[in-house]
Amino acid sequence: MLIDTHTHIADPEFDIDREVVIERALSANVQKMILIGTDLASSKRAVALAERYPFLFATVGLHPHESHVMNETLLISLKSLCGHPKVVGCGEMGLDYHYHHATQEDQRHAFVAQIRLAKEKRLPLIVHSREAWEEMFDYLEQEQVQTHAKEVGAVFHCFTGDKKVAERAIDLGFYISFSGIVTFPKAADLQEIASTMPIEKMLIETDAPYLAPQGFRGKRNEPAYVRVVAEKIAALRSCSLEEIAVQTSQNAIRLFGLSGC
Repeated sequence: MLIDTHTHIADPEFDIDREVVIERALSANVQKMILIGTDLASSKRAVALAERYPFLFATVGLHPHESHVMNETLLISLKSLCGHPKVVGCGEMGLDYHYHHATQEDQRHAFVAQIRLAKEKRLPLIVHSREAWEEMFDYLEQEQVQTHAKEVGAVFHCFTGDKKVAERAIDLGFYISFSGIVTFPKAADLQEIASTMPIEKMLIETDAPYLAPQGFRGKRNEPAYVRVVAEKIAALRSCSLEEIAVQTSQNAIRLFGLSGC
């Protein structure tokens, strides 16, 4: 069994062929998928789609690119969605200083608000970080996320940091999730991390429709391709695909509370 821990197939890009995409995922032994919210509309779509299938789950959150819209009304709406039985996480949230879709001040405000929401609702954090690692850790430590991460859970999705960042994240109690980027020929540093980090803290994802793995680059990504990520990590660690599939699935089940689902 494989689990795609981060996908956006509830988004309109999949409206035409979503059922076929889901069938392809199931045929590739991707037996559970977590649909990620990036704003209020996408969070609602994720929850609505998760309601239709026993193997789909949802998170609710505000992506750093959208953080300029954070206000008390939105936060109340997100909080309400957090109570839905198919919601298994809060995010994706975080800091992204590569693009400037929202000011750094707005991003910090939205990030802190969502950390506090996740702590209040006892939900795992799904964190996005790009070119903001030092400040990211400052805020995580300021908000005392370490206890929450170890007791409830947290993950850096689509990890692109270096080895020291990975070690620091794991020390804080975070899981590290690898996307199709780990399959890229020039991702040597990321591949080294994937080959040596503790496997009990590893997750896999597609981030579909983005970041299709090697062999599918330039195409729309989809959950079935999480198998390619798992195959690459298995090759890097000189182990079987089954070992990676079993361990990362167990990790996802533990982090998101999917036991019995």
